[in-house]
Amino acid sequence: MVFLQEFLPIVIYFLLIILLVVGIILGVKAITALGKVEKVVDDVNKKVESLNSFFGIIDFTTDKIVALSDHLIDFISMAFSKLFNKRKKSKKMKVQEEDI
Repeated sequence: MVFLQEFLPIVIYFLLIILLVVGIILGVKAITALGKVEKVVDDVNKKVESLNSFFGIIDFTTDKIVALSDHLIDFISMAFSKLFNKRKKSKKMKVQEEDI
């Protein structure tokens, strides 16, 4: 029993030291991995920033196309509404002439 009281704390301390060393090694490896990830993210960020002007041109072009199509649709719908209003007016005039 005395042997276990002296031997077990030594084993526990030894295992704790091993656990501490493994934790330090894993921490260092995680820090180096984060450094590599940061380099990759910076590289991707530079490439995305170089494409910003291209996306700006595409955005400007789509805005102009949308504006043009809106004007075209407005013109077509106005032409149809005028056409149908003329038909309604002519029908109303015929009905009024028949009443007279």
